Amino acid sequence: MREPKVTIKIPRPLYRHIKQVVEDSGFDSATDFIVYVLRDVMSSHQQQAPDKEYTPEELEDVKRKLKNLGYL
Repeated sequence: MREPKVTIKIPRPLYRHIKQVVEDSGFDSATDFIVYVLRDVMSSHQQQAPDKEYTPEELEDVKRKLKNLGYL
């Protein structure tokens, strides 16, 4: 049996930006793209040691990615 889905709210400007990215990609929908990105982020997060301290470079990389996604 398949797990039920949930709704996640994101800022509308970010959603518009995602829709533009999806139009120029091989993804069928914004949802497909968002699920892909979240799975990618989660898989890289799971590969790290749970109590690992981030280096300043890693923190800057995360901040840059969040800024590019419209969160910062």
